[in-house]
Amino acid sequence: MSKWDLVQLGDVCVILDNMRVPITASERKKGIYPYYGANGIQDYVDDFIFDDELVLLAEDGGNFGSKDRPIAYRVSGKCWVNNHAHVLKPKSMLDVDYLCYSIMFYDVSKLINGTTRAKLNQAAMRKMIIPLPPLPVQQKIADVLDRASVLIEKRKSQIAMLDLLVKSRFVEMFGDPVRNPMGWEVRALGELCNKITDGKHGGCVVEVGSGFFFVGAREISNGEIHYETAPEITPKDFHESYKRCNLEIGDLVIVNTGATIGKNAMAKDLRTNNTLLQKSVALLKANKQLILPIFLQYCYITNPSMYRVESASAQPNLLLSKIRVTEIYVPPLHLQTQFSDFVRAVDKSKAEMQSELERLELLYKSLMQKCFNGEMF
Repeated sequence: MSKWDLVQLGDVCVILDNMRVPITASERKKGIYPYYGANGIQDYVDDFIFDDELVLLAEDGGNFGSKDRPIAYRVSGKCWVNNHAHVLKPKSMLDVDYLCYSIMFYDVSKLINGTTRAKLNQAAMRKMIIPLPPLPVQQKIADVLDRASVLIEKRKSQIAMLDLLVKSRFVEMFGDPVRNPMGWEVRALGELCNKITDGKHGGCVVEVGSGFFFVGAREISNGEIHYETAPEITPKDFHESYKRCNLEIGDLVIVNTGATIGKNAMAKDLRTNNTLLQKSVALLKANKQLILPIFLQYCYITNPSMYRVESASAQPNLLLSKIRVTEIYVPPLHLQTQFSDFVRAVDKSKAEMQSELERLELLYKSLMQKCFNGEMF
């Protein structure tokens, strides 16, 4: 419980929603001014309707319910805002940065409505309650959280730079994968892999706590398989289909259906042998006498044309037949090994940085809680 007065947003902010103007993509004229929506910059346009220090809060299409992605963000200067974000200008008793931090991760679950698309309407938004410490305290809180945010962003940037380092090393060692300037031998993936298949066609019966996972496109991002969102299924369903797509440590999986087509991951987790793939994911088992899995993965990462799909259908699909005939260059195995060793070394450093990032993010959340509860000032 905060030791400060609690106030409603509608009492401490001027709501400028009536000034918003949506522009369809076809009507936008390219320019230098950011065009904001629910979750940030959508485009750049040639004019502006705001020139102020403001906080934008998602009205619909926001990250409602997320613990990691904010529903509000800060904007400054000339910009355009569409009708998917509320526009808040703090009154004199409220610091703009403090306002942003106080609602970034606000739980609006009891305020939003809408059956197909969650919406935080203006009447509900005005009733959101925040603590209101004295202005100097607000500024101190914002300063503390600013400094913590900078550390987090710096660590994220360092992790991103390691990813770029590996991609650069790949091209340095083997040349551009499309042009093949070093003249390496070229072979089809069907010749280089012992198995290329997709996951189970059809659903499975859910059994929470079974320890058997049904992994689909949603679980594959940032080079990892994210088991926290994977449904657990019955042992019967797992064993009936596992022979078709027997995922093992070292295998490469690629999203072959939907909006995230081409996303890929190397199977590394101890839960791998208890994982059944869904139809939306393709499994590639590299013949390690010819090609190493890490090398194969970076062929996909550095050459998007390997998974580009030209299809008029609403649901793009990278057919297994296309994967099998896709050709890639095949450098000598000893060079692939050198590259794999380099990736493992970088991954070790990346894991250490990721651990530090998670620690910083936990500290940040703790700081936010203490600040807004009045435990620090």
